[in-house]
Amino acid sequence: MNVKRTLLSLLMAGLSLATYAQKQAPNGWHLSDPQTSGYYGISLDKAYNFLKGKKSQTVVVAVIDSGVDTTHEDLRPILWTNPKEIPGNGIDDDKNGYVDDVHGWNFLGNKDGRNVGKDSYEAARVYHRYKAKFENIKDPSTLSKDDQELYTMWSKAAKDVTKGVDPSSIMLIKRIYSEVKTGDSAIVKDLGKSVYSVKDLQAYTPKSKEAAAFKNIMVGTSAQNNNNTDITNKNLLDELESEMAKAESAQTPPPNYRGDIVKDNEADINDRYYGNNDVEALGADHGTHVSGIIAAARKNGKGIDGIADNVRIMMVRAVPDGDEHDKDIANAIRYAVDNGAKVINMSFGKGVSPEKSWVDDAVRYAESKGVLLVHAAGNESADNDTTWNFPNPVFKADKHRATNWITVGASGAEKNNLVANFSNYGKEEVDVFAPGVNIYSSVPGGNTYANFSGTSMASPVVAGVAALILEYYPQFTPQQVKAIIEQSAVPFTGDVTNPETGEKVKLSSLSRTGGVVNAYSAVIMADELARTGKFKTPGGKIKVDSKEVKIKKQQGAEKKKEKVKSA
Repeated sequence: MNVKRTLLSLLMAGLSLATYAQKQAPNGWHLSDPQTSGYYGISLDKAYNFLKGKKSQTVVVAVIDSGVDTTHEDLRPILWTNPKEIPGNGIDDDKNGYVDDVHGWNFLGNKDGRNVGKDSYEAARVYHRYKAKFENIKDPSTLSKDDQELYTMWSKAAKDVTKGVDPSSIMLIKRIYSEVKTGDSAIVKDLGKSVYSVKDLQAYTPKSKEAAAFKNIMVGTSAQNNNNTDITNKNLLDELESEMAKAESAQTPPPNYRGDIVKDNEADINDRYYGNNDVEALGADHGTHVSGIIAAARKNGKGIDGIADNVRIMMVRAVPDGDEHDKDIANAIRYAVDNGAKVINMSFGKGVSPEKSWVDDAVRYAESKGVLLVHAAGNESADNDTTWNFPNPVFKADKHRATNWITVGASGAEKNNLVANFSNYGKEEVDVFAPGVNIYSSVPGGNTYANFSGTSMASPVVAGVAALILEYYPQFTPQQVKAIIEQSAVPFTGDVTNPETGEKVKLSSLSRTGGVVNAYSAVIMADELARTGKFKTPGGKIKVDSKEVKIKKQQGAEKKKEKVKSA
């Protein structure tokens, strides 16, 4: 959930309550058809109408994330179950190195059952790891080639860690946190519940000035996040605690949260068989939400409908409350590939990557095995063409680009707010936009749902569309699925707002395709490619598996009528 910048701005600006005329779109708007609903969804019902009568085969989608609630009513039927593993017998039945990996694996755990929840930020880890080595270097050109590269990364980490941090700002954040906690405690007592949302506060009258102040923060944050009333006190407190930890990390090395629990050799990528099978563990909100977007059981009358109707979700837990570790991500990708995933969703990211080569090797492995990787662009309103954002598809060793990788920015429900104000962008580094604002999906609790926003929500929309294509057209390679998704994205010809500068620009300046993903357009194109070897859509040429496939224009009034209109 992308509430951090809004929260801090409210705290530092004296609880300013900016309001917006934009109304909140209905739950599930991301599945709707732009022509009939007015919301810029993915036209999913039209896609299924087109696919009616066609047979599908099951596709395994791995979600590398924070964990998943395996008891959730909308997720229980669609969880991947390892067919070669006997649950609970304490034996590695399939001899893959992971004992009782029934629904996936947790690389953030110990065999004794303990799990990593909170963790530090990669920039802080890198900054303090190399501080003694580089802090007194005056002329980096005197360093060896390898150390020059390391110095560049350390300098970036140092800038990220120390930017805007001084003792007075740390004291201010701590003071604000103390006041916020006082107000939160009062509301918890008044409402009789430890976790509450903005929705719960609508009929609540505070009894103290501290409670009133925190209610204002909650309501103001909701207003600045597209009137999302599902934002909770826990979301805001977690974000503020994270900011406190970041501020303190400029002066103090972060605790070894992961190492103290996992007990592997983090410096050895070949030490792979660590962790445990607890795929829910701690803090599974994010992974549960992402999983529901992709594949929550459809047409069961409960909660939400996922995008893909014949998918099994494999959870690979590798993302803590903090920054992921490169070793865990590399091993998570390999685990997913080795256990049959055809699509991997990666809704995470960070600013430095000390062991990028390990992740690159895993990406190459996925590429060689025909697995598509879908990655969230990030939520810093930044240009990925010029800003460090990891993982990414450009290999460190040779600067070649992975061909099995899609990077996704977040779009909103309405024409006048099409590009989410938090979304990263990039004419070269962001491939396509997809719905990522107020996306309604499953959260832990068995039968609980909420709206989250972020490119973390946009990425699984694309992963779900990719899985849908592979269900009905399993012969396609990752490169072909990527081409279909990108070429079928509905172009937006109106002006949009650059998230970083606020300028009015064209969507084509913020992404490679200049379009928003559309499931209906994608399956039409997939079907045409399967039948004729050619794409049936307007314009140009596209490379698929290193061969140019000519694209011919759609013919006939009826097909033109069915075509999703450009904005």
